[in-house]
Amino acid sequence: MSPDGIGPRAAPRSVAFLTAGALTVPALAGCGSGDPAGRPLAGPDIARADRALIADGGTLRWAVDTVPDTLNVFQSDADATTTRIAQAVLPSMYRMDSRGRPVRNPDYLESAEVVETEPRQVVLYRLSQRAVWSDGREIGAADFAAQWRALSGKDTAYWTARNAGYDRIEKIERGKGNLEVKVTFSRPYADWRSLFTPLYPKDVMGDPDSFNDGARKKLQVTAGPFRVKKVDGKADEVVLTRNGRWWGEPAKLSTIVLRAVPHDKRISALGEGTVDLAEITPAAARRVTAAALPRGAGSPLMGPGADRSAADALRSWAIAHGSDEEAADEEIAARGKLRRKAAGYARRQKALGGFEVRKSLEPAYTQLALNGAGGPLADERVRRAVARALDREDIAEAVLKPLGLPAEPVGSHLALSGQAAYADNSGALGEQDAKEARALLADAGWVPGGPVKKAEDEREEAAGPEDEESGDSASESGGGDDGTYIVGEDDDGGSDDGEGGGEDAGDDSKAPRDSGTRHLSRAGTAPGAYAPRGTAAPARAGTAPVAKDGKALTLRFVLPSGPGSDTLRTVADRISAMLKRIGIRTDISEVDDESYFKDHIASGEYDLALYSWPATAFPATDARPVYAKPVPAADGSLNVEQNYTRVGTDQVDQLFDQAVTTLDDSERRGLIRKADSRIWAAAGSIPLYQRPQLTAARGSLANAGAFGFRTPVYEDMGFLKKPPQGPSAGGTAPPAGD
Repeated sequence: MSPDGIGPRAAPRSVAFLTAGALTVPALAGCGSGDPAGRPLAGPDIARADRALIADGGTLRWAVDTVPDTLNVFQSDADATTTRIAQAVLPSMYRMDSRGRPVRNPDYLESAEVVETEPRQVVLYRLSQRAVWSDGREIGAADFAAQWRALSGKDTAYWTARNAGYDRIEKIERGKGNLEVKVTFSRPYADWRSLFTPLYPKDVMGDPDSFNDGARKKLQVTAGPFRVKKVDGKADEVVLTRNGRWWGEPAKLSTIVLRAVPHDKRISALGEGTVDLAEITPAAARRVTAAALPRGAGSPLMGPGADRSAADALRSWAIAHGSDEEAADEEIAARGKLRRKAAGYARRQKALGGFEVRKSLEPAYTQLALNGAGGPLADERVRRAVARALDREDIAEAVLKPLGLPAEPVGSHLALSGQAAYADNSGALGEQDAKEARALLADAGWVPGGPVKKAEDEREEAAGPEDEESGDSASESGGGDDGTYIVGEDDDGGSDDGEGGGEDAGDDSKAPRDSGTRHLSRAGTAPGAYAPRGTAAPARAGTAPVAKDGKALTLRFVLPSGPGSDTLRTVADRISAMLKRIGIRTDISEVDDESYFKDHIASGEYDLALYSWPATAFPATDARPVYAKPVPAADGSLNVEQNYTRVGTDQVDQLFDQAVTTLDDSERRGLIRKADSRIWAAAGSIPLYQRPQLTAARGSLANAGAFGFRTPVYEDMGFLKKPPQGPSAGGTAPPAGD
């Protein structure tokens, strides 16, 4: 599991995440001041160093989530480690830059361009003359053709997880030579750059058996700076070694060991020196950072050298004060065990001092998903009310500000800041406004103070202490009154519309809470009789639970319960407090990590949930199944593709269809942004924040860490050369060993 939540990174959306892939045909233009795409909120943090400063050799031990079940990224059980291996050992026509946009990979591709648009779109690839597979054969048209046939969807003998883009190809043929590949499309395809990355050899793609089974545990033929030496399930590691036939810049490292280490065990692995690089949780990051601080002379973590004298002194004291020798020895043993444990902790903490935390933002965002398949959230007005109640800036700051990362809410479902298609389209939904949220609920028939069945009344009584904790009591109100509000008597300090007012309005460190004094006005409230001016209303009526047909509005909020879920629980608590202010109660259920996505999100057994989607450089292709309108299947079930909120519209589908066939860059970006606006308006999912990426890296490790958008350049990773020793030393330091 990733540090802050589950990411449903199924292979159909992209081959890179977790899990977690521009839109331009000519060269990418610079980002001007008027470009809504802006710049990435955080760049890569990889301790960039010139290759000349890096030693030749060494082994990088890199913590990963799993030893993958397959090395074929186009199979349904491929995961983030599958992608990482493919990046190191297979050709990629394009890779991502630090702004999340694809750039040509010159090691494999001299050029690629659309050479015809009528009557068919034709893309001409010119491959590098030096590019060869590890068996010595040139990379060429035969490999492109084999991958197309395997992924086109026409031959069901291939167990493929996706065929987006490949199903639009009409034919592939050689150009003037084997190094020229002409790809003709049956229909225009704007995201053609997403294809053939990675590219597998025809030995894998040319036969269903090789595709289905042959590439699961081994890749005999590769074409990257590294090759797969072995996949060791017993040792929970994958070993990559230098590819002797690599024609690009030679790999600095001799070996990369991808070692499966659970997130809750990584801080121990770092302290014990069994890994050099690992993505870690915020709590682990704090320990690594603290380890680098100077230790005071009075540290209680005494080393083993102090054990004997301390034990002797303790034994003497115990006997002198009436304990027999046996009891004294037992006490000494217990305290000695604790002391040894503390000494071991101290040693590991000292070892952590050799690491540093490198941080960026993942190319992925966390969202609040609202299940629109049934229940109250099937009503768009209720979904919009939930969305309008959220202070997304407060949530982003709660997660990212303590980590020293830019804390800005995500403004798009389809791209992140810096990517070509990004624009903040959240205005299509509207800003936070508790008053408007309550009006939307009232319009949908959910009104405060409505009759509630006995069972609901009892639940509300049981929730009394919780009300006090969340700041609903009169003692926490801004004016110090008894919580009563008077119809028609205004007090600017008691505004509850989320736009300011009150002493805590600017305090982002506090969870949202009621501001105390409340007011009624005819605009935006439930229809019905109004009390005469000056009539006292019941205390806390502004936050009273809303009800309809005798039932209070309570939403089931599902969260994973495993290690690394603390951030999601913090976010869920804040969201619950915000919804409580408009009368919506939440019932938070924490479920096992293993069942969270399969048994709850994918099956629709939730009202509210938090999970992550990766950003992609090809949203017209990759994001469509995530937001496509669900349609009835032949067996009567609902085909949701990857749209786990079950909210979609025909208009959004049409905009995606237009965008994927539009080759003009500007026009295509406009269609993507328009689709995003419609997705915001439907309020099926609310982007909250870009996920933090925290990586512990050995201090001497260069060109690796928190990569952000950027595809890792594996051949540049390595350990810095050791500086010369002694006052007379000069010249270049000898290479570092393993």
